Amino acid sequence: MLLLSVLIYGSHAPLLTLCKVDGAMPFSSTSVVVLVELTKLALSLLSLLVGPQEPLPAAVSWRHAAPFALSALLYAANNNLVVHMQLFMDPSTFQVLSNLKIGSTALLYSLLLRRRLGPRRWLALLLLLGAGLCYSCGGLRGPGQSTGMRLHLTPVGLLLLAVYCLISGLSAVYTEAILKAQALPLGLQNVFLYFFGVLLNLAGSLWSGMEGGFLQGFSPWVLLVVLSQALNGLIMSVVMKHSSNITRLFIISCSILVNAVLSVALFNLQLTLLFFVAVACIGLAVHLYYGVT
Repeated sequence: MLLLSVLIYGSHAPLLTLCKVDGAMPFSSTSVVVLVELTKLALSLLSLLVGPQEPLPAAVSWRHAAPFALSALLYAANNNLVVHMQLFMDPSTFQVLSNLKIGSTALLYSLLLRRRLGPRRWLALLLLLGAGLCYSCGGLRGPGQSTGMRLHLTPVGLLLLAVYCLISGLSAVYTEAILKAQALPLGLQNVFLYFFGVLLNLAGSLWSGMEGGFLQGFSPWVLLVVLSQALNGLIMSVVMKHSSNITRLFIISCSILVNAVLSVALFNLQLTLLFFVAVACIGLAVHLYYGVT
């Protein structure tokens, strides 16, 4: 499951590139998010019906479901914030600076869940952050393209970035806390979470409105993106239930390898020295965090 998640994370950006028509996305990102949530809800219900039957508490009530409303709200807010942030910074700047959520997630994980990490593990997480920054700053380049880049960020963009990192870390840590605190089957917890996710994203879609049809611009590549993101969401719930958000951070960082291989194979991009620095940082981080002390 962990390897599959690495593959899905790493293939996401190349898949989105394959979805483009004349250099632009032909579909509504809101439609994709709603369909991803619907798919996750359907798969969660299916797992409850046909999967191994786990014992339930004597009475399952709205008190078990209510905490997941806040979790879904945080995820929905984060998804919408990503869209609005593009107005105050260019995509390359966002790609680089969004790596800061590794630090915010680790910090909130330590503070809110009261998990003492120790200097060795903090160093490992700093190396993960450094790996993400190195790769985003120029781990890949097109033929004849220079490796240097400049960040373009407005003061409002900086503020939104701080909020984005905070909400991203808070949503992940809060969801992990709920999943572990309740003695409920994971399939049922997922149903609660994605039910609220569908409601909130549908409401947001209707509120903002959309041009054209709901499925306008969809292609087999887009449907593959929907299915892969839904499957990855379910895998991440397993990771948070039975492992931790730190494991999730390592999965995201390791996906750099898959992203690089696909980018070189599909788009004729070239690896740079920064890519190999990033790989070295990830390898050392894995050793420091999970290696024998």
